[in-house]
Amino acid sequence: MKHHKKGFSALEIIIVVAIVAMLLAVAVPSLEKMKQNQVLKSAVSDISSTLDKAKSQTLSSVNSLEYGIHFESNKIVMFEGSTYSASDSTNETVLISTPAYISNINLTGGATDLYFDKLSGTPNKTGNITISNASQSKTIIVSATGAISSN
Repeated sequence: MKHHKKGFSALEIIIVVAIVAMLLAVAVPSLEKMKQNQVLKSAVSDISSTLDKAKSQTLSSVNSLEYGIHFESNKIVMFEGSTYSASDSTNETVLISTPAYISNINLTGGATDLYFDKLSGTPNKTGNITISNASQSKTIIVSATGAISSN
């Protein structure tokens, strides 16, 4: 009778390790790209909803004020009134998670902020904001009517 050796041979272990390494080499970049795309989608959603919130609070006359948004590469700030002040304690900051960032702010007159009119809800500036990651970009459009859309 032959005795079967229990356990794995060195060759079998090397083959299994090689297969696992190949699978990881394929899966890890795909997972990383998926994560980057999800962070980008999340940033677009956060910015769009904060713009909508500023417009909504303006039209609802919360504190009888206008509300606006200030844009920076790694965050946006919702502010009260028609002028952004970095030191205002009522500011609401929304951070943009890396690897997403605001790569382009293209508002009327080169502005980096806008506010909504109390009576009409229209923005004082129009244009678009581009949010990017290493491989992709999405654009949020602020129309003259105050509609917020993205592509």
